Amino acid sequence: MPSCGPRSLPPNLDDLPSRRLDGATVALRADFNVPLTTGGEVADAARIERTRPTILHLALAGAKVAILSHLGRPGGREDPALTLEPVSRCLDDLLPVPVRFVPHSAGPEVEAAVAAMAGGSVLLLENTRFLAGETANDAELAAMWATWADHFVLDAFGTVHRAHASTAGLPRAVRAKGGTAVAGRLVEREVAVLAGALQDPLRPFVAVLGGAKISGKIDVIEALLPRVDALLVGGAMANTFLGAMGMETGASLVETDRTEVAARVLGAAGIRLVLPVDCVAAPVIAAGAPTRVVDRAEIGPGEVVGDIGPVTVQLFGEYLAEAATVVWNGPMGVFEVEDFAAGTVGVARAAAEAGDRGATVIVGGGDSAAAVREAGLASRMGHVSTGGGASLDLLAGRELPGLTALSSRRI
Repeated sequence: MPSCGPRSLPPNLDDLPSRRLDGATVALRADFNVPLTTGGEVADAARIERTRPTILHLALAGAKVAILSHLGRPGGREDPALTLEPVSRCLDDLLPVPVRFVPHSAGPEVEAAVAAMAGGSVLLLENTRFLAGETANDAELAAMWATWADHFVLDAFGTVHRAHASTAGLPRAVRAKGGTAVAGRLVEREVAVLAGALQDPLRPFVAVLGGAKISGKIDVIEALLPRVDALLVGGAMANTFLGAMGMETGASLVETDRTEVAARVLGAAGIRLVLPVDCVAAPVIAAGAPTRVVDRAEIGPGEVVGDIGPVTVQLFGEYLAEAATVVWNGPMGVFEVEDFAAGTVGVARAAAEAGDRGATVIVGGGDSAAAVREAGLASRMGHVSTGGGASLDLLAGRELPGLTALSSRRI
């Protein structure tokens, strides 16, 4: 059984005193993988804004802050549609110091730009994924970045589960030359909140899991079950559980190769695992498709389940109303299509109401975070994570390469 969360919190900015930052060059790995408008401007600056405290801490201490980030999946090639230049403009508006953008990810142009920096200044490099060596965790690329970096700060929680050159290779290369690698304020808080809630939660502790596939979350389910008082399961992954119970799921997505796993989990969980009792079904998942609310035992042979039903929303809401700690990761249906969004929005409202009553509410990143923002409820959640896959891996107790590459706490 995997353990939830890291055994100890990673080293942070408090482990890198200001006297060591003054005049030093810091490679800051941020997560500026933000949505852009059709006009090429930043559509949602939340991730950029949440890195601001770390950037200010470093700049005010006199460090030269050179920021690396990815945007999208350009596949190791330059893609003008995925340039970080719009991010640099947004960042410049958010900071009291000017931000210079370098239209290169590595090489002599970057080295020259870094060498010209003054203490307290900020530089943003071009998309790291324009380089094929980034996702391959290429040691030579990491070493090239490390030639100009005295220290490394990881403030990209959404990437800590990836062993990439800028997240795992670079901190190790910086440490190898005598520098220090620590977590920034965003990563520090993300890990503290998630690990703290799992290791010592106020009870009742209710987890809500959704999304498409059980295969991507089975480790999370098995890690959470011994700790939670109730595990509410929605989304298409619930279909696999229903299939394991011998129920008809029509043309819905079911991982038939995972039904044995689902059956095992059902047997181990008992009444703690709560599945949908009704659903919204349609002949096809599409805007304007005819829908009907049906009991889970009455799904037609040609129907597809697109959302949990209103009775299930009420049932899940009753569990959330009693909860003192809530962890939610994954939507309850295909919330991007309005006809199948009510379940996700209903659970989001119930979670927000739990937070209003004083419960600790933690929303995983990715689709869950997008859903609560679209519903206008993000401000009522205690913590909305910036990392979907990263939060899942932390919940499952998996190794997070970005954190293991950091310095030891005794630095």
